[in-house]
Amino acid sequence: MLNKENTPLIIDSIREGKRISTMELLKEINHRLEEGVTDFIVNASGQHNIGGPVWNKNNDKITFVVKNPGQRAGSMGMENTSITIEGSAPADVGWLNAGAEIILKGDGGDTTAHCASTGKIYVSGRVGTRSGALMKHDPKFSPPELWVLKNTGSFSFEFMGGGIAVVCGYDCDNIKSVLGNRSCVGMLGGTIYVRGNTEDLSDDTWILGLDTKDIKFLNENIPLFLDKIEKKSLSKELTNYDSWKKIVAKTHEEREIHSLMPIKDFRKSLWVPGGIFGDLIEDDLYVAEYVQTGDLRLRYPEWRNNNYMAPCEYNCPINIPTAKRISLLREDKTKEALNMVLDFSPFPASVCGQVCPNLCAEDCNRKNVDIPVKIGELGTLSNEIKIKFPPVKNREKIAIIGAGSSGLSAAWHLRKMGYAVDLFEQDKNIGGKLKQVIPEDRLSREILDTELNRFKIKGIAITTNKKVDEIIFNSLLDTFDAVVIAVGTHIPIIIPVKGHEKLIMGLDFLKMINSGKNPEVGDNVVVIGAGNAGMDVVLGAYKMGAKKVTAVDIQKPAAFEKEMDEAKNLGADILWPCYTEKITDKGVYLKDGTVIKADTVIVSVGDRSDFSFLKNEFLDDKGKIVINDFDQVEANKKVFVIGDAIKLGLFTHAIADGRKVAINIDNMFSGNPMDDFKLAPLMPKDKIKKEYYHPLNEQAVIKMNIEDEKLRCMSCGLCRDCYICLESCPEQAISRLDKENNSYEYKSDPNKCIGCGICAGVCPCGIWEMTDNVTGKYIEA
Repeated sequence: MLNKENTPLIIDSIREGKRISTMELLKEINHRLEEGVTDFIVNASGQHNIGGPVWNKNNDKITFVVKNPGQRAGSMGMENTSITIEGSAPADVGWLNAGAEIILKGDGGDTTAHCASTGKIYVSGRVGTRSGALMKHDPKFSPPELWVLKNTGSFSFEFMGGGIAVVCGYDCDNIKSVLGNRSCVGMLGGTIYVRGNTEDLSDDTWILGLDTKDIKFLNENIPLFLDKIEKKSLSKELTNYDSWKKIVAKTHEEREIHSLMPIKDFRKSLWVPGGIFGDLIEDDLYVAEYVQTGDLRLRYPEWRNNNYMAPCEYNCPINIPTAKRISLLREDKTKEALNMVLDFSPFPASVCGQVCPNLCAEDCNRKNVDIPVKIGELGTLSNEIKIKFPPVKNREKIAIIGAGSSGLSAAWHLRKMGYAVDLFEQDKNIGGKLKQVIPEDRLSREILDTELNRFKIKGIAITTNKKVDEIIFNSLLDTFDAVVIAVGTHIPIIIPVKGHEKLIMGLDFLKMINSGKNPEVGDNVVVIGAGNAGMDVVLGAYKMGAKKVTAVDIQKPAAFEKEMDEAKNLGADILWPCYTEKITDKGVYLKDGTVIKADTVIVSVGDRSDFSFLKNEFLDDKGKIVINDFDQVEANKKVFVIGDAIKLGLFTHAIADGRKVAINIDNMFSGNPMDDFKLAPLMPKDKIKKEYYHPLNEQAVIKMNIEDEKLRCMSCGLCRDCYICLESCPEQAISRLDKENNSYEYKSDPNKCIGCGICAGVCPCGIWEMTDNVTGKYIEA
């Protein structure tokens, strides 16, 4: 697609006198490709990697005309891509070329066509050191070709394994060797056609004359080459084959053997059985070949699907397997994907989608390409899902004290397991701080109420306005088979400074707002405490009509940056370190002498749990409940404690506690050992191949539909069933096996596998892993 003037799109790399970065340039190119543009003129200023790898949805031909490129122009260039470079270019032109046509109208730097595997590179001048090195040829594709009008630098075609190179030696009559010094070292395959003087070639090669097939090839292609570089007038001179020759590699049998005696012969004729190592090892006199299968491989591959945790799952307090969820979305198993989230949390839309800081996305590998997958927004897709609960099938009954996020989570999972649950909540509504404290600006009441309504089902008995005291608690111990304490923290901490009686408790303030009481605050408000709850108080104060709000803290604020930015956008100041000395009618006095004017002072430095219903035997000398590693109370193992009553955390930590305690209560009733929920290892970042993914424009990503995020997920540690390993294995050792329940696995045949590691190298998701064969035995993958 061309622009409206029917001309290629011009991209300038200097904007307002400033050079844009390589990443910015490549993102713009890919963004334009997404829009359908296929023809580019790039006025570069040394940016790298221009022209590869790129492609578009319709597989249209993509053309680039590039001026002043940096290194790696056309690197990994793909089939159906044409790159014309006006003038010379630095190192690595066409490095790892994978099918592109590259026309260089000038000289090339070092390592031109290095590792090229297919495609054609035409150079109208010279190329530098190690050009053509490691060229190779996969028989599935056409061989790579490198055409050079003049000469190459030293070490050219080093370790060449395949492909075709043509060095025309034009205007090089006075050069001792048009291939430089020490050319073709380690050459194993391919053909080099060269015109002009050559010397100092590797002994591992043959210099041969041209046969009729060679001349036919050159006759057909030299005019094409000269047309590409606009040098047609040289056709007659270059098609005189008196000075042409070709270079090919010697076979293994043809090479000179430098060893006085082959190891094989030494082992069979001179090795003394039972010699100096006879008491340590019994020698079978077997001599291994260079490349081995089976037991004698140095390494063997293992298909470790789902053995590692993706960063999103690892960093999520609930350990929601987002990669699995997105994999189901990619397979159009939408209902299964949305239901899967409810196996981990009853609040995917309200908590994950709105109030959670999304720790899952902080370490998302996609951010190394453009921006993290929008995992939080994916949670909103599960908001309207209807779930069918099993009948109550277990005789044991569980009481849960507190219907906040942790208590409701425990009730949800126990009910899904078939248990009857009784919830006791001292407030008039269930939901805890989600309902009582979080401002509606941050949490939609409609979404929250939709998720809370899921708890109005048979098997969950909800009793509100019920404050549990010691008598009621002891009755619960007698009546129920397990009791879960999920009371949260609702007793505000008061700072002991002069005038503290003037303070308004932040928790009470937020509860009043959420209940519709609209407390008066005056024009100037000071909030003591700058954590996330403090930022909620700041938002609440502005909502109640404050004109200026200042939050102070004795240390660096613990609030998340997103929350602080929202407060600052409303006009709030956040100051630290600030030590409050006293509070008067004039405001807050700090110990450094500063006075902050305040009509209202609200404190939000934390809250504590109310354990007044427990006997002293349950508590330590600091008033905390004594529990074991499984959140069981040491004084009574049928009692469990979860959520903020153990340790302050995010809503997701509380939800995770509820799920874990439900599983361990079921373990207790079933006679199974308690689960410590040890995590699988985190997927190493270097195993994920970001090269397979196009960077997208950030604004384009933001505008994408949530469902489209399934295309951006890199599926860390979870096989995408892409067949790349199967098709890339040089020994065809890998096979795909269908299993029950529409599952599958990939296996490597040890009798074919040579342990080369290509499967691990090409796997986009890091599934294949090479294991050292330290025992001399293979494990069948």
